[in-house]
Amino acid sequence: MYKSIVVAVALFNQGATSRGLIQRANKLIDPDGTITLVHVLDEVPAYLAAAVAKEQLLAHRKAIREQLDSLAASAKAKRVDVDLRGGRPSENILACAEECHADLIMIASHKPGMGDYFIGSTASRVVRHSQVSVLVSR
Repeated sequence: MYKSIVVAVALFNQGATSRGLIQRANKLIDPDGTITLVHVLDEVPAYLAAAVAKEQLLAHRKAIREQLDSLAASAKAKRVDVDLRGGRPSENILACAEECHADLIMIASHKPGMGDYFIGSTASRVVRHSQVSVLVSR
């Protein structure tokens, strides 16, 4: 059993992949443990941010937060935290795990394409640089 699990949440496909990870985390978490759901928003390039209304960006962030809160309701840990960040996904997932003193990171991965062999996917970067165990789900 793990005391602290960080689940990297992706919200494509209505969060179905993330729901599967949360169900697995529910089975692996200690009864007194903590599950932290982390989602990383890519930073909007400056040239694009200037063209998009600030209200639109705030509405998007609010919608993401609502989806995360909905997913958090399915987690069965004693404590469930939601962490919404902006920036590079792999760096932020690893930073969240360090800040939470996680002993497991859970992340979904797609089947790698040719591009992943040259630049690497988020999951592969997390696996390469993590100081704790990483469960990669396909």
